[in-house]
Amino acid sequence: MATSVEFIEYVCEQVRKAGDVRYKKMFGEYMVYVNAKPVLLVCDDTVYVKILDVVSNDLADASKGIPYKGAKEHYILDIDDSDLAVKVVEKLEKVTPLPKPRKKKEK
Repeated sequence: MATSVEFIEYVCEQVRKAGDVRYKKMFGEYMVYVNAKPVLLVCDDTVYVKILDVVSNDLADASKGIPYKGAKEHYILDIDDSDLAVKVVEKLEKVTPLPKPRKKKEK
């Protein structure tokens, strides 16, 4: 079951306080960017967060899951808890690097 547009827009609205939020469709699912940094992965209407020390205390009781075949285990973020979601996203945004620019293909 792919993530619905309504759900990804809800996710973005829940974390809007964390900065400039946008999403991009990738392989039928979505990546949520905050201040141009990829911080949340949304697959099958579930929000996934990389398991990192910076959020381990905040998400100690969170469920874990694998967003897609071949991926590492991630925390599952309770996106309905807006205060927690914003707190986690703000911490992730601080430690997540900007994506490297893609090299243009030569003709």
